Amino acid sequence: MLREVQGKLMRRREFIGFASGALALAAPWRAAGQAASRTYRIGFLSPGELAPVNPVFDELRRHGFVEGRNLTIDRRDRNAGYQQLAAAALELVRTSPDAIVTAGPEATRAAQAATTSVPIVAITDDMVGEGLARSLAQPGGNTTGISLLASDLDGKRQELLIEFTSGAPRISVLADTRTTGPQRLQVLAEAARSRGVILLVHRVEKGEEIGPAIDMAKAEAAAALNVLASPLLHAYRHVIIRKTAALHIPDIYQWPETAHEGGLLGYGPRLDDVMRQLGRQIGEILGGASPANHPIYQPMKLALAINLKTAKEIGLTITSSLVVSADDVIE
Repeated sequence: MLREVQGKLMRRREFIGFASGALALAAPWRAAGQAASRTYRIGFLSPGELAPVNPVFDELRRHGFVEGRNLTIDRRDRNAGYQQLAAAALELVRTSPDAIVTAGPEATRAAQAATTSVPIVAITDDMVGEGLARSLAQPGGNTTGISLLASDLDGKRQELLIEFTSGAPRISVLADTRTTGPQRLQVLAEAARSRGVILLVHRVEKGEEIGPAIDMAKAEAAAALNVLASPLLHAYRHVIIRKTAALHIPDIYQWPETAHEGGLLGYGPRLDDVMRQLGRQIGEILGGASPANHPIYQPMKLALAINLKTAKEIGLTITSSLVVSADDVIE
């Protein structure tokens, strides 16, 4: 099933991914020569800490932009929360940045409300579907970046979780109210029902609500937890990993790397790859590319990671056929 899921998603992304990659390869290295002439300023805006940033800076160095030499970073992404985004965006714009980097639709909307001229390089679930860009090939306006199609992948992660917990009567989703709307949750609930599974929905908006939500999932006898795509939930992933491990709840996350950090399962594009692409996008914008005409990138390669050590600790037996289907196996 996993390979079939990957095949369908990759075919859907193939064209725009190829187009974006071709543009990156063909783009002249104007930035390297241009970067030496002055100091550039980038602002980071997100409801939770944007990480890992090292791949971003590695790519920026390849484009000639080096923090401390000709690049200044202004970070407003260290668990600021949703309530502070609008004010933080206005503060960033007042510093006259050359680009603003955002994670999630709320941060991107806050940046768009604060400026129509400063380029915005964003990572969101569905840039076009969220109304943040006109199209993938021609975004229009001042925003480009990376569109993860996380709504599709949240459903695929649910399918994997149901398969890994075969026979479980009910599973739960942990959803960020700011990034996952009722319609998307309804689609997930109907998909679970078609598999004979009841979906329990637990919504959070703040970090302190996460622990009680997982406790409630356990109290309702949820056999597993699908942690939906969200910058906030990713920022609090270590809290979620510790809590689900203590309660012996199998969990799945949007990034394969999270399984390496102790989560049971991770399925999606590799976070390091996405962040490197983000660095390339920023470098090209600083080098003079117009966000209005700079294609939005979609990751094409997806990976499944399984942490067998975590499975053993929570008492879950994973069949050999499922282990064989994984790209990463942590023992």
